Amino acid sequence: MNHFDIVVVGLGAVGSAALYQLSGTGKKVLGIDRFDPPHTMGSSHGETRITRLAVGEGAEYVGLAKRSHQIWKDLESKTGNQIYFPFGGILMDSGIQPWGKHGAEGFFDRTATYAKEFDVRHELLDPAQMNGRYSHFELPESGKAYFEYEAGFLKPELAIETQLTLAKKNGAEILTNSPVLDIQKISGGGVKVILEGKEINADKVLLSAGGWVKDFLGEKEKPEFKICRQVLHWVETSSDDWKDYPVFMWGFGPEPEDFIYGFPSLDGMTVKMATESFVETFHPRELNREVSLEEQTRFWEEKVQGKISGLKSNILKSTVCFYTVTEDAKFVIRPISGMEEVLMVSACSGHGFKHSAALGELLKDRLIRE
Repeated sequence: MNHFDIVVVGLGAVGSAALYQLSGTGKKVLGIDRFDPPHTMGSSHGETRITRLAVGEGAEYVGLAKRSHQIWKDLESKTGNQIYFPFGGILMDSGIQPWGKHGAEGFFDRTATYAKEFDVRHELLDPAQMNGRYSHFELPESGKAYFEYEAGFLKPELAIETQLTLAKKNGAEILTNSPVLDIQKISGGGVKVILEGKEINADKVLLSAGGWVKDFLGEKEKPEFKICRQVLHWVETSSDDWKDYPVFMWGFGPEPEDFIYGFPSLDGMTVKMATESFVETFHPRELNREVSLEEQTRFWEEKVQGKISGLKSNILKSTVCFYTVTEDAKFVIRPISGMEEVLMVSACSGHGFKHSAALGELLKDRLIRE
């Protein structure tokens, strides 16, 4: 009973998707997580995640985003759980110095180019048109905006829960609150997954452990993956129309941190907003999960004030997650050093959830085929 065809280690965005996809193949599969997903210790919590099709991070991601939308809709039809909310999405650039995101200079122009190339329904708007539609964004006269019709948001916790539930219905086994201590190669083939008081043998392992991937890498490989603390804020509204707004992203300077993004109001009282930070923490266990009043004040003054109206300078709550980031912000899918049977998928680099459903399918195909 302790032998499986495939073991998935880490059941966040990608791991839950992969386990769901694998559970329909007839293989004996097991999913393991050190916590009880969906949980608040990784990169897949906080009510909402942006999804968009014209992905400025690279043309190679557009197909993944499109396929993920199809899978979300299929999951919804199977369960009645609405995961994908196509409220539309706005990308803004202040137009003075092009904003660079995740290693992609000229992110706005890349997005617009990919939208044309891949037939993504969109509009380009000038500041006057933006003011007529979405007056809370105080875009300067030099600014420009891109609106995408199929963009919107996903509910990450519900997506993970739904896929794990379906995986179990399909016969997958799941172990939660079970940290994997080590993965070792077995002489003659296969690998051994070691937990406290338990060993599990597998023909193959998918390592989708987010920032905890560092626990399974050699010293030369660990620096490739940076853990970057992110803070999400729920800002009190002073206007009742935020529930009708699309998701938004605004690059207002040339650096990756010159950025703010947000969502329509889900409760009619707050708008979830955040920026991005690329200050490194060595390991997730060292992450500061407290948010100070000073941090909240700095976020308001540096990122929101003078740019977005219809809000009060009152942050009702904040929470912490993290990105696992590579230098070029590209996903890494490869066997770990010395063990061809262990396929690693990392890092999402802050733009992974929208692709996770299709990544799960892609990884399933690779694990079954090879």
